[in-house]
Amino acid sequence: MIGTALVVRPDNAGDVLLAGPAVRAVAAGSREVVMLAGPYGRAAAELLPGVDRVLEWRAPWIDPDRVPMTSERAARLVEQIRAVGPDMAVIFTSFHQSALPTALLLRLAGVPRIAAISADYPGSLLDVRHVVDESVDVPEPERMLGLARAAGFDLPPGDDGRLAVRGPLPDVDHLTGPPGYVVVHPGTTAPARAWPAERWAETVGALLAEGERVVVTGSPGERALTAVVSGSAPGSAIDLGGATTFAELAAVLAGARAVVAANTGPAHLAAAVGTPVVSLFAPVVPAARWAPYGVPTVVLGDQRAACRGSRARVCPIPGHPCLSSVGGEQVVDAVRRLAAAEVTPAGAVKEGVS
Repeated sequence: MIGTALVVRPDNAGDVLLAGPAVRAVAAGSREVVMLAGPYGRAAAELLPGVDRVLEWRAPWIDPDRVPMTSERAARLVEQIRAVGPDMAVIFTSFHQSALPTALLLRLAGVPRIAAISADYPGSLLDVRHVVDESVDVPEPERMLGLARAAGFDLPPGDDGRLAVRGPLPDVDHLTGPPGYVVVHPGTTAPARAWPAERWAETVGALLAEGERVVVTGSPGERALTAVVSGSAPGSAIDLGGATTFAELAAVLAGARAVVAANTGPAHLAAAVGTPVVSLFAPVVPAARWAPYGVPTVVLGDQRAACRGSRARVCPIPGHPCLSSVGGEQVVDAVRRLAAAEVTPAGAVKEGVS
């Protein structure tokens, strides 16, 4: 048991949620866990079981907005970490990211022991250098849990290693009505992962025609999209675009019988509250690594499309064929299939996968 552990994941909300099992492992071997997150992941970090405090810092080598790296910015982080005084830090990264810039700043802050995955030689920057075979697609939660174990931490007895959030969640019945609806989340942070708006609207119409109650969710910046997707006629879907906090969104997803979303944070938030997911998944990153984890899931989209593995934020293939080939009726059928899915004790989907 150590005193204070610093866990680092300065990415988006979905990335932070996927680190959840590894963070719980660190928490099981520490008296206090402080999480360093970015502005897009802070709300998720505050919901993670095992996290006692959250620090926020924008990492220029990760933030998509191309934040400039300055000595002043570096000094602010060093000061924050010195004030915490962690006994150890565990830096969680995706397979295409380097932990070494973060490790350098943590060394300057005096962190005595640092663990991370690194294919590159780290010199004195890491005390625990965990090397993994990145040619094998391992689900991100398992990859990060492997690092935690290499650093000397493991899940406590009875922890099944699935994603989770801290409860209790807010009451949202006044927004959604009683549980049992289908959530449709059409927004994405990267255009390459987006399904055309008209297909989302088509899907909502088809779900309503099947007798489903539909709730459309989205961020404040996605209000125009959710308005189009939810429709305006009597009996249309409930439009919650920009109407929820992150914790309220978790509660909305927890009350759903299924969630339909692209590869984006709310898909992982749905998994964290135990709700099945229909995933409109563009193969710019591997579904084997990034599909919703530990819940029944149907993955739709051409996983062999020419864009596969490109990590593109904007689709490089004219017509966006990997997702534009998917029709609304396929999504409705996937929701039906999820209703019959069974899950093994380990959380693997037994049926309902395409």
